[in-house]
Amino acid sequence: MTPYSPYKGKNGLKRILNATGYSLAGFKAAFSHEAAFRQVILLNVILIPLSFFVHVSALEQALMVAVCLLAIIVELFNSAIEAVVDRISLEKHELSKNAKDMGSAAQFVSLAIIFFTWTIILFK
Repeated sequence: MTPYSPYKGKNGLKRILNATGYSLAGFKAAFSHEAAFRQVILLNVILIPLSFFVHVSALEQALMVAVCLLAIIVELFNSAIEAVVDRISLEKHELSKNAKDMGSAAQFVSLAIIFFTWTIILFK
């Protein structure tokens, strides 16, 4: 018995092309089905260009952009957790609630990081 998934197997350029396709499908699914993802994208569409118009160092600007992108990553994980929980069962269960609440808490923390990072940099 092989310890590897039978669904893995492509190498090199084919694997990279497949992974790119899966990533784009993930972005499309999140954008199509998750209002919170669309809201985080809107926040990024506003804040990232704004970071180019404030007088900060290149390092500070990079940090301002990075924390915005972090919120996208966290929302993708949060949405993935919710999808898996819902796939397993739509029945109310304490563990399902905990998983969804923890994903939400992670997103709350990422948004707090944006707020505090931007506030510290802009009002230093």
